[in-house]
Amino acid sequence: MRIRSLLIGVTLLLALAVPSLVLPARAQEGKLKIHSVPPQAYVFIDGQAMHEASHGAFELSPGDHTIDIYNYGYKPATRKVTITAGKTTSLDVTLDAIPGNVSGPWGCMTIEGPPRDAVLLDGKTPEFFVGHIDEFNNEFWLKQELIVPPGKHQLTILQADKEVWSGSVDVPANQRVVIDIPKGVRKTVPWPRGEQLKSLPRFQAGIASATVAVALPTAQLSASNMQINCNGTTQLTWTTTDAPVVEISSLGKVDPAGQKSVQLCANTTYTLTASGPGGTVQSSLSIAVNTAIQATLSASPTEVSYRRVGDKVLEQPTTTLTWSTSNATAVSVDPLGSVDASGNRTLDISPQHTTAGPVDETFSYVLKASNPSGASETRTATVHLTGSIEPAEEVKMLETRLALRSVFFPTAQPTAENPNAGLVASQQATLQALAADFKKYLEYKPDAHLILNGHADPRGSTEYNGALSDRRVATAKQFLIDQGIPPANIETHGFGSQQDLTADQVKELVAQNPDLSAADRQKALKNLAVIVLAQNRRVDVVLSTTGEQSVRQFPFNAADSMTLLNTKALGVGKKPAPVTKTKGKTQ
Repeated sequence: MRIRSLLIGVTLLLALAVPSLVLPARAQEGKLKIHSVPPQAYVFIDGQAMHEASHGAFELSPGDHTIDIYNYGYKPATRKVTITAGKTTSLDVTLDAIPGNVSGPWGCMTIEGPPRDAVLLDGKTPEFFVGHIDEFNNEFWLKQELIVPPGKHQLTILQADKEVWSGSVDVPANQRVVIDIPKGVRKTVPWPRGEQLKSLPRFQAGIASATVAVALPTAQLSASNMQINCNGTTQLTWTTTDAPVVEISSLGKVDPAGQKSVQLCANTTYTLTASGPGGTVQSSLSIAVNTAIQATLSASPTEVSYRRVGDKVLEQPTTTLTWSTSNATAVSVDPLGSVDASGNRTLDISPQHTTAGPVDETFSYVLKASNPSGASETRTATVHLTGSIEPAEEVKMLETRLALRSVFFPTAQPTAENPNAGLVASQQATLQALAADFKKYLEYKPDAHLILNGHADPRGSTEYNGALSDRRVATAKQFLIDQGIPPANIETHGFGSQQDLTADQVKELVAQNPDLSAADRQKALKNLAVIVLAQNRRVDVVLSTTGEQSVRQFPFNAADSMTLLNTKALGVGKKPAPVTKTKGKTQ
């Protein structure tokens, strides 16, 4: 075929030499002259198959054009050119050879037809170009062969934008298949040379010979993790050779080699398909996705107590919810809403009903976890709340009962030598009643304090009276502590005689004392000097929460009142002995 082509070429040149046959150049077109390495490279212009670059210039319309240059065994090249009418544009292109040889087994194709037509194998786009017919017609002694892997191949012949012929060709190992274009397969004959071939370069050409050895594509697909949790990721890695078209199922077309991270929620199989002129190969793998969800939810403590009096919460219980999940993308805890996959939260527990009465309620907390695969898990934790809601009246009743009374002491009591003396029976009873009510009151208002303010009558120095008032509040405090009042809930202050009651104030107290008859009041007022002294030997009590101060009501009717008055009788017609003062000591 090469010799026949040469003869035809000479005849055409002679014909063109005749002046009458010369056609004028079309002024509206320009020319493109391509110099390529290798010179056998084939040119596609704007997607149309033209001819090899060395065959001559291309006449093109003015404007931009896309030039694709292919030669099997080399990396293709694409160039953009702009053609100017009436001018010639030159383009130099050197293709990079693909290194390495390819190995058999082999079969062979001989293709007879228009010599410039492009030959495509196992595809119909330029990426599947393997040569042109003049390279595979095998005339005479010349080796012009298309060597392919044995098996079925789709052969396509292109002329410009026209598909001249396309069909399936079965090429047995060590056999030559002769295809006559456009008739199709003409015959299959033995090809002994195929048994001798071991390894060949993809492309080799001589002056009038060409051998194209088409490689079977290779494909390898792997994953960094073959088992993942739902919504987990794994990295796909793939490599291919001799495959211009590469696809991965679910991902579409990809580069010949690369990596991609994928996030999955269901078992997925990926298939890498590598297609080239030598055929199509595949590599598959399956990623197993664990869709099961693990979840836990607990509450601690599960039994809690609540108490409220009026608007005052005296006992506010809490519980801590703790949860953990794995393989879940959406996690919520009712009533918290959306939460992290694992965590904890401390919650106040309060009853739903607000009316007075006993409290007995159960609270349920529900964890829900799910993932995109459709898996879900539910966990429940319960907390049992008991206690009471009490009306504020009970507090008011206690505060009323705590209508405090001042505590009175005999003259000069207690002494420094005997600091625990001087608290007579009637005053102990007053403090006992105070302690009983105050302990109950502390259950409602644990921050309440009793403030003890000590006083002394004016007989004595300031220093002496100050120390005496300090001993009196200390004695009262210790007695209250012995009755169960926490020391932290008692304050003490000693004022000596600095805040003593006046005679007029004492008269008013006597007049208001409900324990005295009119006659008794008259008798007491006749001994006012004694009463004034007795009224100032006292400890007043103040309730911190209300500021209420004790009633300074002297216990005239108490069995030990005479001890407190420091006299044998009151109102028997005898005046009390005159009061004298001795420095540093009360008489």
